[in-house]
Amino acid sequence: MRVERELMRGAGPVAVLKLLERGEMYGYELVTALAEKTSGVLDMGQSTLYPMLYNLEAQGLVRATWKEGEGGRDRKYYTLTPKGKERLVKDTEQLTHLTAALRSLGVLSPSAAAGGAA
Repeated sequence: MRVERELMRGAGPVAVLKLLERGEMYGYELVTALAEKTSGVLDMGQSTLYPMLYNLEAQGLVRATWKEGEGGRDRKYYTLTPKGKERLVKDTEQLTHLTAALRSLGVLSPSAAAGGAA
């Protein structure tokens, strides 16, 4: 099941920041990791990811650098900035509270909330 566009606007950037917390990644690598690690729930194409990355870069949350990748091909690698780390902590806290609120309303089952928390 894929997440609808409106929900993706909030979840997508947090997911990207979380992946970049582990280390630098290039765009296609992020697309693949999002799809694999979320069992397709946060599966997004490059046409969705790249504008999101540009926006995160404009906000100073990620930094992009060109590096030579495997096979000698230049790739744009993204890393989390200190400001991005702060934002990830804040957003994770908010998502934790949101999850708890949805669970209290019965929107999420206790087991789903525990497994789906960011």
